[in-house]
Amino acid sequence: MITLIALIFVLGYLAIALEHPLKINKSATALLIGVLTWTVYILASPDKTLVNAQLGEHLGSLSQILFFLLGAMTIVEMVDAHDGFRIITKVIVQTKKTSLMWIIGIISFFLSSVLDNMTTTIVIVSLLRKLIKDPKDRLLFAGIVVIAANAGGAWTPIGDVTTTMLWIGNQISTGNIMLKLFLPSMACLIVPLIFLSFKLKGTVERPKVLAEKHKENLTTKEQNILFFAGIGALIFVPIFKTYTHLPP
Repeated sequence: MITLIALIFVLGYLAIALEHPLKINKSATALLIGVLTWTVYILASPDKTLVNAQLGEHLGSLSQILFFLLGAMTIVEMVDAHDGFRIITKVIVQTKKTSLMWIIGIISFFLSSVLDNMTTTIVIVSLLRKLIKDPKDRLLFAGIVVIAANAGGAWTPIGDVTTTMLWIGNQISTGNIMLKLFLPSMACLIVPLIFLSFKLKGTVERPKVLAEKHKENLTTKEQNILFFAGIGALIFVPIFKTYTHLPP
């Protein structure tokens, strides 16, 4: 039984890693792995009641993570749908590549500590279209965003799915992870930025600003309220969990 489950797991993860050449969505593969492993386990186990109890316990733990991510993504999508992230593009006026690189990197680092790293990368890369015209320059800055977002997502309990899972499972605490991982995470960002500072030269060209049509014409004040309310709500989650001990 154990050998068969291990084989299913290894083959499944191999299929996830080869998602693009196989053209099979990794979410579908992951669900199939889960179904097959539990099926093999319960068929080989003499105590079906025990296996069902174990399955219920695991589903309960997973549901906590899924509900948290659904709530967090809803907040992010609401802010983005009403141009709440426009506040970021408005404050970035630098066109010198080196200065812009540091600004983008630091913003991505701290934003990723509140959002998850994937969401931060998507948000900031979409904003780069409004800041940088040259596709090659955008690609380079997108790489910087990926590095910064992954570094920033590691030092808070809500910055990455992995740390969130450990946090919900009470394997790490909010204060401890922030205290011990902030400086190493910052080093992961600063080292490549220092290296690139000697490589990047010149300025970036801004794309022409086109008139955008929105279903709802929100004022700058309303967009700012949405942005800070969304960020504040996400920051409040670990505080709420710490004092109430309820699942995030």
